[in-house]
Amino acid sequence: MNLRYLHAGLQSRRAWVAGAWLAAASVLSIPAHADGVSTLHAFVKDVGSGRGQFTQLVTSPDGKKTRKSVGSLEFQRPNRFRFEYKTPTPQLIVGDGQKVWLWDEDLNQVTVRPMSQALGASPAALLSGGSLDKDFALRNVAVPSGEPAGSEWVEATPRNKDGQFRSVRVGFKAGALMALDIEDGFGQHSRLTFTQFESRVSLPANRFQFTPPKGADVLDQP
Repeated sequence: MNLRYLHAGLQSRRAWVAGAWLAAASVLSIPAHADGVSTLHAFVKDVGSGRGQFTQLVTSPDGKKTRKSVGSLEFQRPNRFRFEYKTPTPQLIVGDGQKVWLWDEDLNQVTVRPMSQALGASPAALLSGGSLDKDFALRNVAVPSGEPAGSEWVEATPRNKDGQFRSVRVGFKAGALMALDIEDGFGQHSRLTFTQFESRVSLPANRFQFTPPKGADVLDQP
């Protein structure tokens, strides 16, 4: 899920990006496990804090159009994150523990939602360490074509079919999160690849606070 919160643009990013910061938590290296499901359970239990870079590639349902984005993220459990798109469209997403704020710099528009509503049964919930087996059907999958040999992959499908994404595949290499491959409700694929991660870092509290810029339009969604 640059996701401009894709409505085939806007809605897709909303479906998962608030949770991508939590995916970053899984970059914490952990001992190798026999399969992706075991690795997923292990890192969810051990997540703390971290920061790093990401590259995102969004592909249209027909596979003919792609869009690349680059950015950075920081996170501190529970439920605090800063997810910043730098190119091609500047956007900032901040979770302060209670609410999720999305600032579109070009539009000077801020969208704010309660944390519980923003996450839901999403990749965020999957990777935040919630009720994995209660909320998602997990299964190990073979290493996809083109992925590194020896990597481990797990597919998670939400048990609630009313969500905004159909499935997410999580890839690990040597006990660290390598990538997320998400299919949203429109059949659009979003590939998020992580690099330059530091785990268990000390982050200032104000990194997870947001005040709408003066003059910005603020849309408060229930």
